[in-house]
Amino acid sequence: MASDTSSVRSPLIMRVNYTFAALLIGTIAYFIYWGLGYTNHHSPLLFIIATLFGAFMAFNIGGNDVANSFGTSVGAGTLTIPQALGIAAVFEVSGAVIAGGEVTKTIRHSIIDLGAMHLTPSQCINVMLAALLAAAIWLLIASKKGLPVSTTHSLIGGLIGGGLCLGYLVTGNSNAFDLIQWNKMGEIGLSWVISPVLGGALSFILFSLIKKHVLDYNDRMNTALKEIKQEKKAYKEKHKVWFEQLSETEKITISSAIARDAENYSDPDYSIDELESDYYKGLADIESHKNSIDAFKALHNWVPLISASGGMMITAMLLFKGLTNLHLGLSVVTNFLLIIMIGALIWMATFIYAKTLKRKDLSKSTFLMFSWMQVFTAAGFAFSHGANDISNAVGPFAAIMDIIRTGDTGMDTNAPIPAPVMITFGVALIVGLWFIGKEVIQTVGTNLAKMHPASGFTAELSSAAIVMLATLMGLPVSSTHILVGAVLGIGLVNHNANWKLMKPIALAWIITLPSAALLSVLIFLGLNSFF
Repeated sequence: MASDTSSVRSPLIMRVNYTFAALLIGTIAYFIYWGLGYTNHHSPLLFIIATLFGAFMAFNIGGNDVANSFGTSVGAGTLTIPQALGIAAVFEVSGAVIAGGEVTKTIRHSIIDLGAMHLTPSQCINVMLAALLAAAIWLLIASKKGLPVSTTHSLIGGLIGGGLCLGYLVTGNSNAFDLIQWNKMGEIGLSWVISPVLGGALSFILFSLIKKHVLDYNDRMNTALKEIKQEKKAYKEKHKVWFEQLSETEKITISSAIARDAENYSDPDYSIDELESDYYKGLADIESHKNSIDAFKALHNWVPLISASGGMMITAMLLFKGLTNLHLGLSVVTNFLLIIMIGALIWMATFIYAKTLKRKDLSKSTFLMFSWMQVFTAAGFAFSHGANDISNAVGPFAAIMDIIRTGDTGMDTNAPIPAPVMITFGVALIVGLWFIGKEVIQTVGTNLAKMHPASGFTAELSSAAIVMLATLMGLPVSSTHILVGAVLGIGLVNHNANWKLMKPIALAWIITLPSAALLSVLIFLGLNSFF
């Protein structure tokens, strides 16, 4: 049977693989056609190489950063990989196109000061090309090993390596360090430290509250309901033994009373005073005890509140950052009223939905409720992630495209990124998630800490809030560090964090920047010998 299933799935997977490959190739081909016109056919070979390097970088961002972003959803059993892919396709690309400009500016102009020395356009382009390819290669290596690393670290390492190498070739002395914006690097370095701490702290606080007021409460209620069920079963067994010991006359009399009570007992409006038999009076007492337990209290009171709060947070991120580029003209008061209205609607919808689960299994109902909530937080995190991390591919490429188009290394910091760039790289990002993201998904979603939809919801909501805050400030923080910190924060609450696995992950974090820098030096020297 297993071999039959495998043989059926294999052609399907192959068809999907071919479809995604064709989509990527077709998108890149169209973009090259568009881009050659956009750059006035200046240096077409360089533009094609830059496009391929940039798309390769975006591909590997999808395989590592987007994969670890959706690992919690897949690991919790909320989303399948194809479903995660669908959400990523819509919201990652939307976040990149709508809200990705601010961090893109930081990457393009604040890591390396190309105006610090008199450089030729080809030298500037070679630095960016080397950074893109070095970062992409390092991400590919990490993804194949299932290690979630920072694309931001990778790119900045590539920029530093290529920049220092270029500076040394130009000046032959320590002035090479003038290319690097060390003050900005200090800000970014600080954000690397606080990113996992903030992600872990926020998820720890939120999940502690959810665990206390929802999950632990539900566990106590489940235990109480099981005890009542056992009590009811024991009561029936005891009555059966007692009944068998009666005389035939007594059995007939009691059976008649039990039969009449059975009819009354089935009526939802029956009164205990109407019951004749001790048997049904005992059952009524047990049922009364069961009804006195408000098993669904957490689902009715806390979950709608948690859901509304999460919805309001995501709405606030969209209104105050994500949709600002659309110039909707909404005042602050209007934005706050919209946030409150949406929160109220989510509260009502969640409460009504929770009421429909009254007679169902409590654990399954909790799983189902948080699964729905996690889908929405996954979408919000995908949007904020796209706004922040697509810049790691787009930023250097946009710099290259500006230089090719204008022939000037002094790029316009306010020039908008053309939508075709964001869309093309967004497609590459999604295709990368499909082809090489499974190992990282397994690491983050299953191996680092055991996930439940409630914990996955918390990790994604916490990470989305921190990432979007960083995007608002224009800081290219590592969403990987934030999310891993959030997962570990949940692991601390549940006492199941896999600290042993954190050792290779932490090592990969430490060596990411120098590894990318070294690769960038080698690639830059190779490019510099040709261009």
